[in-house]
Amino acid sequence: MACAARMQVVQGDITGLALDAIVNAANSSLLGGGGVDGAIHRAAGPELALFCRNLGGCKTGDAKISPAFRLPSRHVIHTVGPVWQGGEAGEDALLASCYRRALEVAAVNDVRTLAFPAISTGIYRFPADRAARIATATVASVLASDESFERVVFCCFDAESRRRHVDALQEVVNG
Repeated sequence: MACAARMQVVQGDITGLALDAIVNAANSSLLGGGGVDGAIHRAAGPELALFCRNLGGCKTGDAKISPAFRLPSRHVIHTVGPVWQGGEAGEDALLASCYRRALEVAAVNDVRTLAFPAISTGIYRFPADRAARIATATVASVLASDESFERVVFCCFDAESRRRHVDALQEVVNG
């Protein structure tokens, strides 16, 4: 199946999705924080933070997996996005690495369906349009060479983020 047919944009709460995994836009401690990270930790319950304590943190651009505990998904893949510093500190490559590494971790853990939030676009201040283009292009590139993923969802918190991701996905599809 074509990679574009396996990508979808939705607006909603990522913690309510019943997929193999949801991706957490985590901080480097993996112990919870604000935004989507806080929402995932609250919904998963205290077991998530307890489990994550043993993961030893996570570097920017990398990803680690945990059980989802009280969430409807099976796993949480935690990735640490870059803090925006003006675009000259390798932020684009680090953000692309978040999506690529999350998919690599997913593949080795038999995850076939997963959802991403808009990584780094909240308190890390990554420009949202730029982040959406990097997200969709990176995921499309991985899916083009990996048929194991059935569905990758970009789960957007609000209508503006949804529009950005829909437009970015159209750019990927139309080349």
